[in-house]
Amino acid sequence: MGTYRMILPLLLLAVAAQVCAVEPPSAYRNAAAKANVPATVLYSLALQESRAALPSGEKPWPWTLNVAGESWRFRNRQMACRALSLAVESVGSKQVDAGLGQVNIGWNGYRFKSLCETLEPRKNLEISAQILREHYDATGDWIAAAGRYHRPAGGAPAARYRMEFKEHAARVLQVAVNDVPRALGAL
Repeated sequence: MGTYRMILPLLLLAVAAQVCAVEPPSAYRNAAAKANVPATVLYSLALQESRAALPSGEKPWPWTLNVAGESWRFRNRQMACRALSLAVESVGSKQVDAGLGQVNIGWNGYRFKSLCETLEPRKNLEISAQILREHYDATGDWIAAAGRYHRPAGGAPAARYRMEFKEHAARVLQVAVNDVPRALGAL
């Protein structure tokens, strides 16, 4: 009887940890499944790339642009599309990232049928997941893949990004930051 009393709280704690983990929305799960990427990894990446403080908490925002290092969030796709066209004309495509996954227009714009398609949430997530999978295939590690997603050349910017990505993944997975590599390895 004493053994059960000791094991039962541990089992309840393990079950509670599984229940408390953030469930990525269906669009993330669908895009991730198509590219064979864990949905929690894709959602953590989107939080890192395009998060916005909303009344319901921090969430990725689909109409986010990064223009020459400065983030811009728009109320709707039409406004973001107009701004995206102007940004590409103004600073060039390699200095513009768009959408939930902040896909770089200069390096990955060819993956879309049009400039404004980068702002279609499901398509942006599909392309983000494909890019992330390509980096995972090269590294065999989801944290390293996230760093390469941000900066394929590596270096200090990629290292900073990996740390920030791990913080988002820890919140999504409901684990300590130091436990993220093990948790991701189990996915």
